[in-house]
Amino acid sequence: MRADFEHVATPPEMSWAHREFRQQAFDFSWHLHTELELTLITHGTGTRIVGTSIESYRPRDLALIGPEVPHAYVSTPGTSRHEAIVIQFRRDFLGMEFFQRPEFTAVGRLFDRSTGAVVFDVTADVADQIRSLSGLPPTERTLSLLRLLTGLAADERARPISVEGTLGELSQPARRRADAVCAFLQDAYTGPVSLAEVAAVAHMSPPALSRFFRHTIGRTVTDYVTELRVAAACQLLRDSDLPVATIAARCGYENLSNFNRRFRAVKDMSPREYRRVIARP
Repeated sequence: MRADFEHVATPPEMSWAHREFRQQAFDFSWHLHTELELTLITHGTGTRIVGTSIESYRPRDLALIGPEVPHAYVSTPGTSRHEAIVIQFRRDFLGMEFFQRPEFTAVGRLFDRSTGAVVFDVTADVADQIRSLSGLPPTERTLSLLRLLTGLAADERARPISVEGTLGELSQPARRRADAVCAFLQDAYTGPVSLAEVAAVAHMSPPALSRFFRHTIGRTVTDYVTELRVAAACQLLRDSDLPVATIAARCGYENLSNFNRRFRAVKDMSPREYRRVIARP
């Protein structure tokens, strides 16, 4: 697998791309492109990986991902039917200075904030607005996209994601190696993970793998696995009534105290506190 540079093709009648994905599963596949990307999850749950950020997603998760930021969406193992709407456009798709004009500078500032990504938890109305794009003629579709971007720029609940690391600047061989390691961890994080196993995937010694991973991903292998596990735990805490101990075991923690400690280190609260917070109206 590779963190591929994706060439975004646009139809002759459009200056931006609009695609709908319906798949049994979204498999780990790192890619990046020069366009900004809006991705709306319409069905399914899983993990959103943007650069070095790892978070869970569910329906109505909307992310604006910046140019040349490696990203991937990975379905929750054992689930089926996953759907997303992806909109890709260059910052200047309406002209070099369009978003510098007074009435659209807020959208320009939104683009500035998306050097990593900006995440929105949108309403059903906004999700329906995005779904309706496919049925519109090109002119109306572009005007509707502009209205959508204007509305998102005014959303005070929008949450920027800071992206660290050098993934987008790596050589192709280094990116392939990093991608293979991350794909392995995505499949293995629910069980025991040894540094020797991970190093074998990269055809490196454990010390060399540790240095390479910290340099390219910006964290240790242990920290990365912890974030994968915590993201999966957050999804289960939010979307199920399973006991915390059961969730811990499903996410790779045999010891409940260790799970609580790791969860708090990432989220600044315990799993039970997290469940209470997200249950508030």
